[in-house]
Amino acid sequence: MRGSGQPYVVMRDLSYAPRVGNAHRMDLYLPPESTGPCPVVVWSAGSAWLADNGNTGGERVARALCGRGYAVAAVAVRSSGQARFPAQVHDGKAAVRWVRAHAARYGLDADRIAVMGNSSGGWLASMLGATAGVVALEGDLGPASVSSEVQAVVDLYGPTDFLLMDGHMPEGALERFNQITGGSRGHDDAVSPESRLIGAEIQTVPGRVAEADPSRWVRRGGPPWLILHGAADPLVPFHQSELLLAALERAGVPATLYEMSGRVHEHDYLDEARDFTPRRVRHAAGGSVAGQAPATWALIAGFLDAALR
Repeated sequence: MRGSGQPYVVMRDLSYAPRVGNAHRMDLYLPPESTGPCPVVVWSAGSAWLADNGNTGGERVARALCGRGYAVAAVAVRSSGQARFPAQVHDGKAAVRWVRAHAARYGLDADRIAVMGNSSGGWLASMLGATAGVVALEGDLGPASVSSEVQAVVDLYGPTDFLLMDGHMPEGALERFNQITGGSRGHDDAVSPESRLIGAEIQTVPGRVAEADPSRWVRRGGPPWLILHGAADPLVPFHQSELLLAALERAGVPATLYEMSGRVHEHDYLDEARDFTPRRVRHAAGGSVAGQAPATWALIAGFLDAALR
């Protein structure tokens, strides 16, 4: 029983693999009170793969979920400047295995692990959910004797098929994207986050890009997905989440996609008490989030409760 009076108990600066800068750091947030092993949400924040600070934002997730009985493991993976794909997937799987291997020590439930992230962190969550058992993507970091399989995925506006991003950008977004990156050809440019991750202009290496597409790895029997994406996202087009939902539906994987009208590359609506953002909700076969519930932390918790029951 933990009774600190705080919204969570935190153990910062744990290492799930040998450090590379800030990468391979984990901050573990635990519920203030627990009577048994608690389910875990492995969180990694997005940075367009340009930074090794994926543990950022763990406190926000912990404040929302620890009081509902969840532990949160905020995980930093390597940036594209430190290592190319698939290193980031190797890191995420190592973090999941570390959580599972140390579950008894920290009062965690090794059989109930979800992954969650935003933007490139959402991509990582989807890759971890889609590639269970893919030996080539396991890597050799962290504990080797336990599984990296996860039981639920929460993807906040992560990319899917890099090659199709430019063709579905909202009006005017491509010019703004070029201003941000310093390129001239959007996501296809050599300086784009996706090309930096892959290590080449993405249109010149379609086979390598396909390996980084979670929709290509989705298989029958995979964990349930909850996807939230702003319809006006100028950085990761909403179409990317439609592609992922279609792949999940073809595979018969339970999934729900929330299309948030007017929202951009953000998830501030999770913190909003008022329900004023119109949304369209689509389900793949067996989707487990009912109706038009507001897209708040309560929606995330309800999905996790059902997926990890």
